[in-house]
Amino acid sequence: MSTKYMIFSGFLGAGKTTAMIAMARAVNKRVQKEGEPSHVAIIANDLGAKNLVDADYTRTADVPIDEIPGDCICYITEDLVYHINRLANDGAGIVVSDIPGCGVGALNHVYVELKNQYPGKYDLLPLVCLVDPMRLRMIAKQEDIHLPEEMRFLLNAQLAEADVIVLNKIDLIDEEEREADLAFIRKAYPDIPVMAMSARTGEGMEELVDYLLTHEANAEPRDLGTDSEEFDAAEAQMCWYNRRFFAEERDGRNIDFNEVVEDFMEAIREGLIEAKRNVPHLKLFAAGEGEDFVKCSIVGIDYDLEFERKLDQEYSGIAIVVNARATCESETFGDIAEDAMDVIKQKHNLKCRVIFTECFGFYDEGRRNGGRASRYAD
Repeated sequence: MSTKYMIFSGFLGAGKTTAMIAMARAVNKRVQKEGEPSHVAIIANDLGAKNLVDADYTRTADVPIDEIPGDCICYITEDLVYHINRLANDGAGIVVSDIPGCGVGALNHVYVELKNQYPGKYDLLPLVCLVDPMRLRMIAKQEDIHLPEEMRFLLNAQLAEADVIVLNKIDLIDEEEREADLAFIRKAYPDIPVMAMSARTGEGMEELVDYLLTHEANAEPRDLGTDSEEFDAAEAQMCWYNRRFFAEERDGRNIDFNEVVEDFMEAIREGLIEAKRNVPHLKLFAAGEGEDFVKCSIVGIDYDLEFERKLDQEYSGIAIVVNARATCESETFGDIAEDAMDVIKQKHNLKCRVIFTECFGFYDEGRRNGGRASRYAD
């Protein structure tokens, strides 16, 4: 039997990780017998190194998880195939992955490549593009949500390559807005099926699973404009920030690290507002004892912090991982994050040991040339 494979795409903050977990649970509930391994496995993909909030968070959901860090799966087909096969050999019947939230090209560079290079080996399920109501305002109402104009290109291209478009986070809007959003999507992309759900509450998930398990991907190449100046201009707006650090109360006292998390995230928000920049997605994860953890995110400077869950206990120290995708210069964002670290250290009497940090723009020098010098004296 061929392994089934599919991708969830969507702009930063669309809810891909939550959706993949919810989909895995829904499928497992249908087909998994008691005592058997999970039928669905997840691959978390990111342009940064192996320090992902999504991977750590997914591990709390009892779903097999693998990581492909360092590059988008659109450009590393052999590596992707290795990970799919490894998960399939461990018992997964369906492997689902995401691509980075600014990523475009899953259709041409993953689906079409798997179809052509590995004919008959994988059953390709529909390519799902998630869109959340906040981001949809960029193209539906031409609203200014404090993201660069170039981001509209990425969102449009992601939606245009999908086999099915899913309006996610419908729990955050009323019925009237939901119907208006769905009507816009159907009019703008008339040849693509449209569905609605809330990955967080589960509403609409069963209908999506029904569709995925009874349909196949189109897997035919499409011109999405990824070789255009518009694509380059959009990518040039982004920077990535990844850090893992251990925060410890200096006197060894147990404290509420939920407050530390909130102050850290708010300090980054304030720094971005002052710099007139934004962060389409900022995520933080920290795990305590057993199943105790906190996961917090923000999808823009104008939006409230979202706590997926908070810590139930107090701790004297905890490891924290932070991932950010910002419309900001990498040097500027790095400074903002450092200032936020200073805020929590002073306010909560912390000492922080940095385990890993990377901060880079998509086209920053040194990222793709092995770090070799580009300027030198004769």
